[in-house]
Amino acid sequence: MERKIRILVGKPGLDGHDRGAKVVARALRDAGFEVIYTGLHQTPEMIVNTAIQEDVDAIGLSILSGAHNYLFPEVIRLLKEKGIDDIVVFGGGIIPEQDVAALKSAGVLEVFTPGATLQSITDFVKEKVAGRAL
Repeated sequence: MERKIRILVGKPGLDGHDRGAKVVARALRDAGFEVIYTGLHQTPEMIVNTAIQEDVDAIGLSILSGAHNYLFPEVIRLLKEKGIDDIVVFGGGIIPEQDVAALKSAGVLEVFTPGATLQSITDFVKEKVAGRAL
């Protein structure tokens, strides 16, 4: 039996709203992926530790607070610090278009801004994550 792709959906920082993250988590689950949702108010350390414990293939970060320029790169820094280089990190939320290039330079593979479709997110995971996890 083929192992399902495991994705952690995390909400770093002080965001108080997680409806979007839950919608994305459900869409990924409905597309056949195993999804672990960490809940609100996670630190980058908590997200990375959970990702390692759960042996995930990808981390999807959701943020609305504007702290993405710190929190997304911090998750990647912590993964590197722990010698983890095979977990795909992608993100989404209220992220200004002008911040996307810097996030990608920091190691975020893809950034989904408002208006991105659930299909585009599941297609990304199928294309970029499933191929790596085999």
